[in-house]
Amino acid sequence: MKKVLIVDDEPVILTALSHLLSNKNTTIITSSVMEEAEEALKRYHFDLVIADIRLSGVHGIEGLELLSYIKQLNPKTHVIIMTAYGSEEIKEDAYRRGAFYYFEKPIDIAHLISKVSEVGINMQDI
Repeated sequence: MKKVLIVDDEPVILTALSHLLSNKNTTIITSSVMEEAEEALKRYHFDLVIADIRLSGVHGIEGLELLSYIKQLNPKTHVIIMTAYGSEEIKEDAYRRGAFYYFEKPIDIAHLISKVSEVGINMQDI
């Protein structure tokens, strides 16, 4: 059974990604705030984390801080970072911290499915 954590402060994105990735072999946990995400990360081992960079306001970079935290806890966890406020500098920082992939919103769903499949999460059961 695969475990995926989705972290975003927008309920619509949490719901959409959760439905998109749900299948009989995958458990999806969602979080809208950094503290909840950190608690989940302490309790469970995740195969994949999909996290927005900004969780609280215009200048937030909590998602990058979360990425660093994840890599300290479990370096093998794959992390996909997404943001609506991207830049080349943020992208480089995400990869430097160990991101598996970086998306700028709006996300191309087919591309996201492709990247999730690379992690070993079978999308055919959807």
